[in-house]
Amino acid sequence: MKIEGLSPMVRVEVIIDGEQAATIRDLFREGGARGWTAVSGVSGFGHHGEHRGGLMFNDRSSPTWLLTILPEDRAEALISGIRRVLDEHSGVVFVSETQVSRGDYFR
Repeated sequence: MKIEGLSPMVRVEVIIDGEQAATIRDLFREGGARGWTAVSGVSGFGHHGEHRGGLMFNDRSSPTWLLTILPEDRAEALISGIRRVLDEHSGVVFVSETQVSRGDYFR
């Protein structure tokens, strides 16, 4: 579905151990993302069992959820870099098409 007045973009979400969050943020920056959102202390259950999101000592001791939106022409290189990190570290990446208002904020 295309909604008039909105700009098509790619949404990239990564859930990864807090220790690797800085690496993902660096990839976002290098990939041309103009911004991102990070939420520390996320909880969940998956392939590696249950993860509790309490921030007992610091923001690196629990999983972090990172989200960025960028134009499609920048997405492939970013996703490739994220997949290399995930080859060596526990985590997951979600990629989806999205639409945003103020598309110029993301270019």
